Amino acid sequence: MPANLTPQYLEAEKRYRLAKTVPEKLEALEMMLALIPKHKGTDKLQGEIKRKISKLRGEFQKKRSSGRRNYPFHVEKEGAAQLILFGFPNVGKSELLAAVTNASSEIADYAYTTKRPRPGMMTFEDIQFQLVDGPAFTDSANETGLFYMVRNGDLILAVLDLTDEPVLQLEMIFDELDKRGIRVAGKGTDDSENNNNPGKKLLIVGNKLDMNEADAAYREVVKEYGAQYNTVAISARTRINLEEFKKEVYKASGIIRLYTKMPGKKPDLGSPFVLKKGSNVLDLARMIHKDFVKRLKYARIWGSEKYQGQKVKKEHVLEDGDIIELHV
Repeated sequence: MPANLTPQYLEAEKRYRLAKTVPEKLEALEMMLALIPKHKGTDKLQGEIKRKISKLRGEFQKKRSSGRRNYPFHVEKEGAAQLILFGFPNVGKSELLAAVTNASSEIADYAYTTKRPRPGMMTFEDIQFQLVDGPAFTDSANETGLFYMVRNGDLILAVLDLTDEPVLQLEMIFDELDKRGIRVAGKGTDDSENNNNPGKKLLIVGNKLDMNEADAAYREVVKEYGAQYNTVAISARTRINLEEFKKEVYKASGIIRLYTKMPGKKPDLGSPFVLKKGSNVLDLARMIHKDFVKRLKYARIWGSEKYQGQKVKKEHVLEDGDIIELHV
């Protein structure tokens, strides 16, 4: 069966051949894997690409652990999830980072202020999220690094300027992500079986809500995209809706918080375990300690009114806020 490779795939392949650094090669290979037609005629080529990706990731990890200079666009993940701020110049990405985290970020009225990643930690109730501000996606000099960040991150924050045709901004953002082979998963989408190119979670953030006619512009965004994606409107400058922003980040991130307790003792509500939605008792046991997986007999769970210390099996799917008592 012929491969029938697309022009987009061939462009990614060209990027790979011209790439000089390991991260640049990884970015190109991941584009190739995302864009390659999926059928029997490309099975062998898909396997070769996967092997190259695995090898390069190993090399990159080895260089980092040996103390060599890190790739400037690689930000070590911290907290419950890593969120990548993504948008045009001057939409307020840096201002948002400064407003919700303790990070200092250069803020100016001219384009392309941010050249390298700036991370900061945002607290939401009893967990923290890592926000990373990077270059605008129209910054051609740093585009490879930016899309490396997007692929490596957990959630894309599409930041829009509500005073400047936000629907058009969003259309261009989606188009650029699509060109790179980066799929965006709508809310409620299950991409667990799509191993080659799982969809990235995305939250639409309309900024500059304090400006004239921004509210009407935001309603247009919701009308066009609100049914498919999580959305929130804020003003980073005047601190409008920042708590709502944090709540929407949590909803869009696709994670749950779980608490544990020892038999006969009160639960530990200070430091929750964070897992993906759909995780079960066995997944929690595996996160706590690998020995628990082999020794675990059953669990008791406290959550909704339905579960008040009820005995459940290892395969029981957990919900946000559940308290679990593991028995080995």
